[in-house]
Amino acid sequence: MIKNYYYLVTGILAIVFSITHALNGQNSVLPSLNVGSITVETKTIFFYVWHIITAENMLFGIAFLFMSFHNDLSKVRYAALIIAILMIIRWIVIFGGTLLYNASGLKNILIDSIAIAIYVSLIIFGTKVKDKQVEHKF
Repeated sequence: MIKNYYYLVTGILAIVFSITHALNGQNSVLPSLNVGSITVETKTIFFYVWHIITAENMLFGIAFLFMSFHNDLSKVRYAALIIAILMIIRWIVIFGGTLLYNASGLKNILIDSIAIAIYVSLIIFGTKVKDKQVEHKF
């Protein structure tokens, strides 16, 4: 039985983010590295850094799916908060890197920013869900 619908939705979103991130990388971003004189080492680093994010999103999704069914939500609350903090840090890096290297491109990260804000909000709402404990009085 589902104990936390916020975590369920968050888990599904993270898995979708993982799949779309991988597909976007394979179809749009990574092929553009084959143009020009980028070294094999740089291509390799870019490939694995891109897919680290893909793997993290998949792991977060699986974790949230498991947490959504966990009987004692207080035991998974800190894991959810750590993932939320990691996502906020990820956004800070995206925003800061864009601001530093391409301030005119801030509008290009709007969709990512909205997605991260919704994702983190769902996590925070999920941490507020109370355990429904049934007291048996004999």
